[in-house]
Amino acid sequence: MSHPVAVAPWHWSALADTWTVEPVVAALCALLAAGYLAGARRHRAGGAGGWPWYRTAAFLGGLAVWVWTTCSGLGVYERVLFTDRAAQLVLLLMLVPMLLALGAPVSLLDAALPAAGRARLRAALGGRVSRVLMFPLVSTVLLVAPPWLLYFTPWYEATLTSRAGNTGFHLLLVLLGLLYFWPRLQLDPVARPYPLLIGVVITFVEVVFDAALALVLLYGGHLVAEPYYAQLARDWGPSLARDQFVGGNAIWILGDLVGLPFLCALIRRMVVTGRAETAAVDAALDAAEAEAAARAAAVEAGAGAGVAPEEGERPWWLDDPRLRHRYNG
Repeated sequence: MSHPVAVAPWHWSALADTWTVEPVVAALCALLAAGYLAGARRHRAGGAGGWPWYRTAAFLGGLAVWVWTTCSGLGVYERVLFTDRAAQLVLLLMLVPMLLALGAPVSLLDAALPAAGRARLRAALGGRVSRVLMFPLVSTVLLVAPPWLLYFTPWYEATLTSRAGNTGFHLLLVLLGLLYFWPRLQLDPVARPYPLLIGVVITFVEVVFDAALALVLLYGGHLVAEPYYAQLARDWGPSLARDQFVGGNAIWILGDLVGLPFLCALIRRMVVTGRAETAAVDAALDAAEAEAAARAAAVEAGAGAGVAPEEGERPWWLDDPRLRHRYNG
């Protein structure tokens, strides 16, 4: 069992000038950053063009927020103040994985792998496990359920009293968030694509569950992990009830604030996808129109040579619903 060391009274500047080290998160983020940058360089050197800078910025930004959430003042006070843990919950479950998913790391890995590795990766993504985890209902539960389980099971106190439990909190929430944002954004290969509109609907469902959790924490009349926080006997800061009240509001407000850019990203994705589909349909129609014109020219040439079309024959493009309006059929 590990207890937090005594710390000075919390102050806003602690978010920038007070630091600790979460070795697992720091090492993992360093490895991921190095691998991502190496993949981007290989993508550019391979003649596929430069990897989009905004994808790199999003991925590295997600890693930076991950490190800041666990190693800044939030990490120093995470086992002392309820509000700090609440802020970590939202950042690790929603903001960090959303930024990582916007970086499209799986697409970058797919482009960097040799043909055999690419085939194995795509086979894994198309497997049964991936199809289950990326099913909309399952991925939504993986995002919505953890906060409820955290606060109303022994898991919460385990994150406060155990070093392993605390590290697991820092890692597991990001993983669960990724399992939600990856298939909803669909920037990376997925087991099965679903309409992006489903992601918009699920976003509103998630907002409702966030609000419900916040209301329970605010007005439920039960102090989470009260014995643990009471034995800290800190003589500064808010009371236990006030701390939980502020933390509940942090979950509600931060959750909504993080949900807004995700909703914007989904809508932008829908617009981009719609434009691509429209361009593909226009190209198909133009090709069909060119083929129709060629056939019409052939019919006219045949008529000029004395070759009459079969009785009852009607040019096919006059009956094609995509082209009929162009020829007043």
